[in-house]
Amino acid sequence: MTRTRPLVLTTLAASLLWLSGCDGNAANGAATQDTAAPQAAASDAIATPAADAIEGLPFASTAIASFNEPWAIGFLPDGSVLVTEKSGVLRHVTLPGGETREISGVPTVGYGGQGGFGDVKPHPQFAENGIVYLSYAEDGDGGRGAAVARARLDLDAGALQDVSVIWRQVPKVDGNGHYGHRIAFDGDGKLWISSGERQKFDPSQSMQSNLGKIVRLNDDGSVPDDNPFAGKGDVASQVWSLGHRNPLGLAFDAQGRPWNSEMGPAGGDELNLVKRGANYGYPTVSNGDHYDGRPIPDHDTRPEFETPAITWTPVISPSSLAFYSGTLFPEWTGNAFIGGLSGQTLVRVEIDGDSAREAERFAMGGRIRDVAQGPDGALYVIEDGKDGRLIRLAPREG
Repeated sequence: MTRTRPLVLTTLAASLLWLSGCDGNAANGAATQDTAAPQAAASDAIATPAADAIEGLPFASTAIASFNEPWAIGFLPDGSVLVTEKSGVLRHVTLPGGETREISGVPTVGYGGQGGFGDVKPHPQFAENGIVYLSYAEDGDGGRGAAVARARLDLDAGALQDVSVIWRQVPKVDGNGHYGHRIAFDGDGKLWISSGERQKFDPSQSMQSNLGKIVRLNDDGSVPDDNPFAGKGDVASQVWSLGHRNPLGLAFDAQGRPWNSEMGPAGGDELNLVKRGANYGYPTVSNGDHYDGRPIPDHDTRPEFETPAITWTPVISPSSLAFYSGTLFPEWTGNAFIGGLSGQTLVRVEIDGDSAREAERFAMGGRIRDVAQGPDGALYVIEDGKDGRLIRLAPREG
């Protein structure tokens, strides 16, 4: 069948966009959009404008600070922000000035390829308990896998204390791709984790593995009794949904419903409304194909699998996901925002019930690794790669 393409590009432009997304391993069918190909690697150093402002955007942009391979931003109740760097560094940044210091006590990180330090999120009651959650690639028997730890953040000492691992990908495998490991909390204080299939394909459909899944836990890492597969095995009990590939965005809308954005293979990036017990079909179905050219049947050929709310071909390489609920941009309340890596964009998505549509695409001039709403109601993005900047997006004055 003919695949849906929301944007029309020339063949040359589409080819360049694809090249900027994959990691150069296309011959084995396990390439990824997350790591830039060698011919696009220079974008980490040159893709950002010299001035603070990004020209041509319909809002003001202010660069706050720069980091080495930043991966995630997590706002604290006082308006300051934690930033992870992929090599294994956690930084605390005060706003608006951008004063930065390193936080000690970070767990040992397995760094390489897409692996390294991942997400950071404060506990919903951080103001009372000081607890933060961290995701990262961890070495162990069989290779590497994502892990999530919780710790107490002592800002006075500038250190993490009482660090304990509460979740791990099972099993650990070789390779350095598709960890996923985004973290989010729902309105009930449940901990959600996106778990990539580690470029191993079939574990996405296996309930003996938590690879290729969206996981729901209590805040201490235990399994809620009301999970859809509770009582069907230690690993299966963690699972909320399955059949995912590389889910790098995880967030909740105004109704408290979970959504995820994930990278497809050659085409077929997805935005999904994450439904209880649903199977999203990978690798049996996808609206993209393998990087070596082998076709994958589309979602509509297998109605037993859940269909994405949006798919993108050519890809945007979605890195992150946030819903806007602030007052600075009242016209965007309830909209989703997706960071684009190969697309070098910030994508605005309008939600209508269970449906979604791309409404606008902002050219950011660099690979966007994470997007979040700050306590001040502004949007914040962080750029990928060396000297990646934390940038505040707010309405223009006047």
